[in-house]
Amino acid sequence: MTATDPSAADSARLTAPETFRALYAHFRPHRKTVALAGLLTLAGAASGLLQPVATKVLVDRLASGGTVTGILLALTALVVVGTALAALGVYTLERTAESVVLAARRTLVGRLLRLRLPEAERTQPGDLMSRVTSDTTLLRAVTTQAIVNGATGAVTLAAAVAMMALMDAVLLGVTLGVIALTGGAVALIMPRIARATERSQEAVGEISTVLERMFGALRTVKASGAEQRETATADAAMRRAWRHGVTSAKWEAVAEAAVGLAVQLSFLAVLGVGGARVASGAIPVSTLVAFLLYLFYVIEPVDRLTEAVSKYQQGSAAVARIAQVERLATEPLERDHPGRTGPPAVAEGPASVRFENVSFRYREGLEPVHHQVDFEVPGPGMTALVGPSGAGKSTVFALIERFYEPTGGRVLIDGKDVRDRSLPDLRDAIGYVEQDAPVLAGTLRQNLVYAAPGATGEEIRDVLRRAKLDTLVDRLPEGLDTQVGHRGTMLSGGERQRIALARALLRKPRLLLLDEATSQLDAVNELAVRDVITQAARETTVLVVAHRLSTVIHADRIVVMEAGRVRAVGTHTELLGQDELYARLAATQFLGPAG
Repeated sequence: MTATDPSAADSARLTAPETFRALYAHFRPHRKTVALAGLLTLAGAASGLLQPVATKVLVDRLASGGTVTGILLALTALVVVGTALAALGVYTLERTAESVVLAARRTLVGRLLRLRLPEAERTQPGDLMSRVTSDTTLLRAVTTQAIVNGATGAVTLAAAVAMMALMDAVLLGVTLGVIALTGGAVALIMPRIARATERSQEAVGEISTVLERMFGALRTVKASGAEQRETATADAAMRRAWRHGVTSAKWEAVAEAAVGLAVQLSFLAVLGVGGARVASGAIPVSTLVAFLLYLFYVIEPVDRLTEAVSKYQQGSAAVARIAQVERLATEPLERDHPGRTGPPAVAEGPASVRFENVSFRYREGLEPVHHQVDFEVPGPGMTALVGPSGAGKSTVFALIERFYEPTGGRVLIDGKDVRDRSLPDLRDAIGYVEQDAPVLAGTLRQNLVYAAPGATGEEIRDVLRRAKLDTLVDRLPEGLDTQVGHRGTMLSGGERQRIALARALLRKPRLLLLDEATSQLDAVNELAVRDVITQAARETTVLVVAHRLSTVIHADRIVVMEAGRVRAVGTHTELLGQDELYARLAATQFLGPAG
C-alpha cells in the first residue's frame, strides 16, 4: 500500500474555535503555573509603569530646586525589583513551556504506538516523527509565551494608555492614531506567517521521511549507486523547508518593523505636537518628558502583543498537524475494553484456532484477500499454511493478532471471537515470528527479552541453546550485552531469524505463529531449528507459513490456500494424492514465498 501524509486525509485547516480548544487542552494542566508567571511579569511591568511618574516628580523637583535623593533611590529600587520579578516570570514561563512539550510528546508517542496498522501503513513514519519532535517545539511558544505575552502585553498597554491619558489626552490621541494605522497592516500580515509556518513544518516532515527511507535501506542505496539521487531528493525537501522558513521570517520582520515604525512616528508626532503645547503653556515640560517616557515604555507591551499573535499563528499550524495525528484511529487501551471487569483470566495449555467463513480486504476499493476462509487448528501440534504467493497466508497471522479486523466471518481463539478479547490478553498468549524477523537497535539481551522482560538468566540460556545461538553469544565481544546495530545490521539474516524465534519461545506462548521462520537458514541450522519447532509443537499450538518441503512434511496438518481460499486440508501424504496444487508444489520442493 502507498503511504500518504495524514494531512492528505484531513487537509482542512482547523477553524479558530477548534484551534483554541486544541491549544487550551495543552495549556489547561499548567494554567496555574502560567498564571503565576503572568502575575510576576505584570508585577515587573507595574514597577516600570511607575518610573515615568517618578521621573516627572524628579524633573519638577529639579525645576523647583528641591532635593532629589529620595526620588533617585526610589527609581533605583523600582528598576531592580522590576528586573528581578520579570526574570523570575521568564524562568517560570520557560520551565512550564518545556513541561507542555514533554506532555505533548508523551501523549503523541503513546498514541503513535497504539495506531491501528491500516492507519500506520497509510502514513509516512518520518512525517510522524517530525510531528513529535519539530511541531511540539512550536507548541511550547504558543501555549505559554503567547498566552502570557498576550495577556501581560494587553494589561500593561492598557495601564500605560490610562497613565498617558491622565498626562494629556491630546497627545494620547495623536499616539493612538499613528499606532492604529500600522496595526491594521500588521493584522494583514499574520495569516501569511501561519501559512508559511505550516508549509515549512510539512517540508520538515518530508525531510524526516526521506532520511528514514534512506537509512532504513542504506545498503540498497549504496549497492544501487543511488547516493546522489537520494541526496537530490533530500535537498529538494530541505530547500522547500528553507524557502517557507524564509517566507515566514520575512513577514515576521515586516511585522516587527511596522511596530517599530509606529513607535518612531508616534514619537515624532508627540514631540512636534507636545512641543507646541509646551510653548503655548498648555502643559509643563515635565509632562512632555513623562509622556515621551511612557511612549518608549509602550514599545515593550506592543512588541509582546505582536509576538504573541505571531507565535499564535505559528503554533496554530503546529496544533493543526498534531490534531491530525490525534484523529488517526488507534487500538483501544486496556481500560477502554468494554468486556473487561477484572484481572485477566490466565488460560492454560495450548490454544485452539478457528476461522469461520472469514473474508477480508485491506481497505475499500482493493480486491479481497480472503474469501470465506474456513479451517480449524486444534492444539497442541503443528499446522502448516502453504500455497503460492498472494494466497493470503501471512494475512491469517495478521487477523489472529488483530492487526486488522475481518470484514466478514469470525476468528476464534479457544472458541472465543478475538474481537471480544482485550488486546493485551490476546497477544500475551501469542508468540509471533515475522517474515522479515526484525531485530531492534540495542543489545542482544534486550532483543531476546523484548517480549518477556521478566525472563530469568536460566531461561535465557536455555532458549539460546535450543535456538543454536549459544555459539554466537560466545564469539561476540560483549556476549549478550553486545550491540546488534540498527535493525540488527551486525547480524546475518539467519542469526536474526534465530533471535526472533528465541524471543518468541522465551515468551512461553500458547500459540506460536511462525512466518517463514527458516527461510534464511542453512541446512544445518534449519535442521536444528526444525527440531526446536517440533519440540515446541508437543506443548503448544504452532501455526507456520512455510515454503520448504522439509518443514511441511512434519506438520500434523496442512492447510492449502490459493487466491484467498482454502482448497484442501490434510497431511502431507493425504494431500499428495488429493490436491493437484499441493502435489505440484511438493514436486518442485519449493512451496512458493509467503503471501
